[in-house]
Amino acid sequence: MTTTKALTKAAELLGGAVTLQDDLTVRVEDPAALQRNIGSLVRLAVLGTDAERGPAQWLVRACAQEVGAVPSSIHDLYMARGRGETRNDYTIPAVNLRSLTFHAARAVFRALAEADALALIFEIARSEIGYTDQPPPEYAAGVLGAAIAEGYQGPVFIQGDHFQVSAKRYASEPQAEMQAIRNLIEAAVTAGFFNIDIDTSTLVDLSHETIPEQQLDNFTLCAEFARFVRDREPPEVTISIGGEIGEVGGQNSTEPELHAFMEGYNQSVADLAPGSPGMSKISIQTGTSHGGVVLPDGSIAEVSIDFDTLQCLSEVARSDFGMAGAVQHGASTLPAIAFSRFAEAGTCEVHLATNFQNILYDHLPEPLRQEIYAFLDENQAHERKPDQTDEQFQYKTRKRALGPFKQKIWDLPASVVGDIEAAWEKQFRLLFDRLNIHGTRAEVEQHIRPVVVPPDLADYTGEADTSEDVSDLAD
Repeated sequence: MTTTKALTKAAELLGGAVTLQDDLTVRVEDPAALQRNIGSLVRLAVLGTDAERGPAQWLVRACAQEVGAVPSSIHDLYMARGRGETRNDYTIPAVNLRSLTFHAARAVFRALAEADALALIFEIARSEIGYTDQPPPEYAAGVLGAAIAEGYQGPVFIQGDHFQVSAKRYASEPQAEMQAIRNLIEAAVTAGFFNIDIDTSTLVDLSHETIPEQQLDNFTLCAEFARFVRDREPPEVTISIGGEIGEVGGQNSTEPELHAFMEGYNQSVADLAPGSPGMSKISIQTGTSHGGVVLPDGSIAEVSIDFDTLQCLSEVARSDFGMAGAVQHGASTLPAIAFSRFAEAGTCEVHLATNFQNILYDHLPEPLRQEIYAFLDENQAHERKPDQTDEQFQYKTRKRALGPFKQKIWDLPASVVGDIEAAWEKQFRLLFDRLNIHGTRAEVEQHIRPVVVPPDLADYTGEADTSEDVSDLAD
């Protein structure tokens, strides 16, 4: 199938809602029909053939931008926060949507509207792109399609989370691993990811005596990737770049580590690209682990987060380096009451993923859930530790079934998907309340000017590859 035919087929799914001009300009003729029919186009963007998906993804983005849902960078809001020009009593949720992204994002947009809020980031990590089989253009299509379906207008912050270097692969083939990150950045920026979290914290070497020596590879490579990002910024867009000083699951971060990383990073950036915009936030470790610690019965152990460290390093990030503050990873399985403490500590951003996945699994029909667990027993047995119970093994590995079972999850009865959406929306409303993002629409609109970047259809016609080994990467 030619690209032109695939694009025509994709447009037909919208029931006459749009017209395509000869120069590939998209004109929305019937916004209500576009809202009604966008789900069919997103489905094609996710589950179509290799020839169909790219044109469908391109069309979703073109339609979204035409009706005012625009992929944007959160950089200017974060830098304003670093200058003390915004509220400092809310924490922006960055949500990782691993399955049914279109449906989950619809629930997000409904909860945002109820809260009169715009301060939220949609994100996906390098690891998740692999095991959920969601390359950046597909993920963006799910989010932007949801924005259309819900009648949302405004900036849509889509983020590459944990664009992380594999320490194992870097040790054996450093140039190949660096090129893999560059390729990922290129694909993400092309798809409208104007927020990139670079994670070279896996290269921190604690065997060195001094902290600057320990952080050397971390800040040096982070600066190199930051320059690569800046070189690919669309006109009038300043991509929000974040770094990381401590790998999640390791020792808690310290003020000397933050200073060593940021001073080294800033000097490296000044040497590589004088005058480049600065980093907007910094991720730290405060006691969590991705997915939580699973007990033998499958429940999650209570986590003790060092909120004093979060508050201290957020203040240092703002006062000494002009950033928005510190970022918390691996927090979605915390008890609900804990989330208000992030806002109280001045945490600028918190990353949330696993609990949304848990909600999905809690609502799957039992036959499908058992089919998934049988798949894991057969295909992920190498990940099973000798002392793990079935519940622990299933909980830890079931994220790896989301890609192979993508179509079956999409094909769930509408009533089941509706129940999942409702459960997600309830959770989003609770989180938005606890993180205190209510009323942030005005603040975001004051500092963020969405820039429409016309997508190039040629960028959407290559076959995406999500087959790399991501087993040693963080979420």
